[in-house]
Amino acid sequence: MNASIQFLFDFGSPNAYLCHKVLPALEQRTSVAVQYVPVLLGGLFKLSNNRSPAETTAQIPNKRAYDALEMKRFIAKHAITEFKFNPFFPVNTLPIMRGAVAAQTHGCFAPYVNVMYAAMWEQGRNLGEASEVLAVLQSAGLDAKRLLEGSQDPAVKATLMANTQDAFERGAFGSPTFFVGEEMYFGKDRLADFEKEITAHLARA
Repeated sequence: MNASIQFLFDFGSPNAYLCHKVLPALEQRTSVAVQYVPVLLGGLFKLSNNRSPAETTAQIPNKRAYDALEMKRFIAKHAITEFKFNPFFPVNTLPIMRGAVAAQTHGCFAPYVNVMYAAMWEQGRNLGEASEVLAVLQSAGLDAKRLLEGSQDPAVKATLMANTQDAFERGAFGSPTFFVGEEMYFGKDRLADFEKEITAHLARA
């Protein structure tokens, strides 16, 4: 049952990071473990003919200012103290998203996700550089060599592509996206609706 309650994520999305920080409280309230599903945001943009908010609002300063205000409000509401915008944004996340799939196969998915989100949106590391990724994994005590080699496995690459294709076919166009069954919710401002649907889903089950 919990497998149908999903968070589609890419480390490159700051809003997905913010959701990651508040999901533990949601899980505690609902007694449900949300399934994290790695997708490639760039691939999902391409499939859905979407573009990043940085591109779509580049010529709309009032919209950019309001989005920044909403982020500030969300951070304050949830007392997220570690966030800082990554100076290397946007980062090519393909290698580290493949790494997330490899981490699933090697039984270290949760620590990998925590480490990569922290490196991207708390420490401001340049995760587009392989040497930085290696250093981050090593400093966290993860098997960096095994994970980096695993990320090149054809099966791992195929899984990330399949996750992304499936997300598109289910209606997704970006991250953070959430599913309860086939009910889709997009964006950090839909977390309350996502939680309500989880509660309703459990009641129906």
